[in-house]
Amino acid sequence: MNVFEQYESEVRGYCRNFPAVFSTAKGAWMTDTEGRRYLDFFSGAGVMNYGHNPDKLKEALIDYLNRDGITHTLDMYSEAKQAFIERFQQVILAPRGLSYKLQFPGPTGTNAVEAALKLARKVTGRQGVVSFTNAFHGMTLGALAVTGNGFKRAGAGVPLHHTTSLPFAGYMGDGADTLGFFESMLLDNGSGLELPAAVILETVQAEGGVNVASSEWLQRLRQLTTEHGIVLIVDDIQVGCGRTGGFFSFEEAGIVPDIVTLSKSLSGYGLPMALVLIKPELDQWAPGEHNGTFRGHCPAFITATKALDHWENDWLEKAVAHKSKLVRHHLEAMLNRLGVKGEVRGRGLIYGVALEEPGLASQISQACFKEGLIIETAGIDDNVLKLLPSLTISDEDLMLGLNTIDRCLSRLSAQEMRHTA
Repeated sequence: MNVFEQYESEVRGYCRNFPAVFSTAKGAWMTDTEGRRYLDFFSGAGVMNYGHNPDKLKEALIDYLNRDGITHTLDMYSEAKQAFIERFQQVILAPRGLSYKLQFPGPTGTNAVEAALKLARKVTGRQGVVSFTNAFHGMTLGALAVTGNGFKRAGAGVPLHHTTSLPFAGYMGDGADTLGFFESMLLDNGSGLELPAAVILETVQAEGGVNVASSEWLQRLRQLTTEHGIVLIVDDIQVGCGRTGGFFSFEEAGIVPDIVTLSKSLSGYGLPMALVLIKPELDQWAPGEHNGTFRGHCPAFITATKALDHWENDWLEKAVAHKSKLVRHHLEAMLNRLGVKGEVRGRGLIYGVALEEPGLASQISQACFKEGLIIETAGIDDNVLKLLPSLTISDEDLMLGLNTIDRCLSRLSAQEMRHTA
């Protein structure tokens, strides 16, 4: 570890929680340089939805590189981009009755968010953007301005303007009508809220603690934004590409956002790639008005195109629904059996166990790592144990990870009982 500690910036984060030097990975498993294997319930923060090094994607990538397929094209036309666009239209958009123009920004999620915010402001002529409590949208200045985490926001070093944060679904308890509050502010000239250009949200707030918006809440938000001419941006960077079951997280609610941002698992292989989906009438960019040097990353187009084979039929969606039931049942039974105060929340294969005891989620994460399971925490106070296994994980490996969590929590609970006795 000395080389990292001596030469790498203090900003490094995940390596402090998972102190191993990883060498290889396959499917749901990662292996370090000492040969120890780890079951991966982290999936690169949602990048590896199809597991590590999936064979068909790897073969397509190797074939492309071996024939000297072009790697970098900016936004010039390429065979690789053409194939992805055609396949995405055929497999994803057309079957869902969606009509979007495709914009390829720089290859990370925050690039996509910046593009979406800029475009919404351009087409409406307005500046303000509404976001929600506990949101996370990225680390560049525009994305930070619509992010709720105070620690991340403070890192900007400058004021973050032209945004308003409102309570997300459930933020004020089950009985609070958060969208009624938003609607009242929109209708009242004395509220101090000017008509915003856009509303941006995650349908499931991943980094914010796995906070899930109901279909009814999302439908009402869509209605409000439509009635007031506000651009609705859904950030599907972490919870899209099948993480919640359907390819898009908003499918279950039956809504159609004006703009959608995608990244993370879009390439299917861990290669950087981002995409902004734009309703055609909103595609008012001037040529080159928003760009990025690596928006033509052709190897990512190759693997992303092949990854869409998972969506030719509904087998993956059904598999996720099956595994989702296993996860929820196991986690709820675990809390009940051990008498641990907490809440299980999530959809598809993103789940969080929100624990009342401070620090317990982090203790479980550390204990799991010692037993060969990589699992992270989420929420402002890291009080949520966050499960992000690959969508293609076997039932056997899924249960192995769940049983490891169960065993670690059981041991920690027993230690706490002895300590307080």
